[in-house]
Amino acid sequence: MIHKNFEVLREHRTDYPPLLFTALERVSVTLAREMFLVGGTVRDWLLQIFPNDLDFTVDCDAVRCCRALIHELDGGTFVPLGAAEEDAGRVVWKGLTIDFSRFREGATTIEEDLRLRDFTLNSMGISLASFLDETKKLTLIDPLKGLNDLQNGILRACPNAFTSDPLRMLRGYRLWARFGFVCEPETLAAIQTNTALLSKVSTERVSYEMDLIMASNRSHEVIAAMAESTLLFQVITELSDGVGLSQPESHHLDVFGHSLSALENMEKILENPAAYYPECAELFTEYLSQPSITEILKWGALLHDLGKPVTRKIREEKGGRITFYNHDEVGRKLVQKLGRRLRWSNEKRERVAALTGMHMHPFHLCNVRRKQGLSKKACLKLAKRAGEDLIGLFLLSMADSLAGKGTTKPEAMEEELSELLCEVLETYTKDIEPALSGPRLLTGKDLIESFALQPGPFFSQLLEALQEAQVEGEVSTHEEALQWVGARLDADDGHESP
Repeated sequence: MIHKNFEVLREHRTDYPPLLFTALERVSVTLAREMFLVGGTVRDWLLQIFPNDLDFTVDCDAVRCCRALIHELDGGTFVPLGAAEEDAGRVVWKGLTIDFSRFREGATTIEEDLRLRDFTLNSMGISLASFLDETKKLTLIDPLKGLNDLQNGILRACPNAFTSDPLRMLRGYRLWARFGFVCEPETLAAIQTNTALLSKVSTERVSYEMDLIMASNRSHEVIAAMAESTLLFQVITELSDGVGLSQPESHHLDVFGHSLSALENMEKILENPAAYYPECAELFTEYLSQPSITEILKWGALLHDLGKPVTRKIREEKGGRITFYNHDEVGRKLVQKLGRRLRWSNEKRERVAALTGMHMHPFHLCNVRRKQGLSKKACLKLAKRAGEDLIGLFLLSMADSLAGKGTTKPEAMEEELSELLCEVLETYTKDIEPALSGPRLLTGKDLIESFALQPGPFFSQLLEALQEAQVEGEVSTHEEALQWVGARLDADDGHESP
């Protein structure tokens, strides 16, 4: 719902501490500067949204306005924005951010400044003086008819917006993701013409916009639109290798189309995971409450098959069968590389890469379970490898399965995944945790003292194999563990491989 009576905008003063606007008025009078509320603040107020940040523009002395505001508030922190010559700053006070910037690119009037912004719905302004003076009519300064575009949900670029700052192309898709607004044809054409300019933008700024898109509930819709304009492939060139790359008959889409569909299905699953894993509903609530986990899972869905173009083979000896052997592990390494390039945090990079590297494991276990049942050792291996992202792994597998609708896809695959997760969790709770709840049966010190072994990677391999034997019930005491290791070493004939 958009405000139609601009006078109503004055009511937003009550959303903020009374001292704030009193202080702003004093700064304006003291410095003899006319201030204008602009951009996202005006847009959000018109949409009846409460923003935590207020954006002001002035003809000059923006940094002086910041420091004067801190003085009038008797508190707050100054944060410089941009280079010194840009004359822009931020005041952080009581959870609010108040930004000041000088008219951009040499503009001498507020109308000129507003025309130099990114999108028309962000190119509206209000005079602070008229906003505070109820005896004056409140007028919306709207040189590019941004209000009309806002009312119609249209993203229309301001003149030369993308050549001035190519990041604005991504920002447009972020606004699409946040509000559901759609770029009009001329703006889309301008994006397609200028996609290469995105390479001039710092990686950190690009990653910030991409993460906001992924965190939204329209990520699939927007990522698909970005692919159509090819801007997506400026950010992640590796994804373009999957466009038009055919797959086996278990799939109905090419590699990129399947990845896009997996993202779409992940978005649906996250809305109601209990519909896909009804027996484990309570576990998802806790798991999905983690910070940024939605973003991690969506990245995992989009990137899970990143290794397929590199590993694709047509096996003539198998009747022209298409294979992607080891694509999960290759994909894991590619995601690691991509994460470093996009300046992801170590945790985010490791978790998305790990999900990529593990995404085939549940399907392999479904095949094993179908033929011979599931061993405790298999459950232990899966749980240990997945760690804190066991639930996330099954969410990814479900999205992956739903995205594949080929003629040779196993029937009831989604039901099998749901049953597999239940069995893994039940086995881990009933059999594995009790068996491993006490101290280890043997330590590295025992291996040195009892078998004269030299410390090395072999230690952890041997102790892990012992742990699996313990879970299977083959050993349960210190003495039995020593006998088991001795027999294993004898069987290996002294070779250090369990």
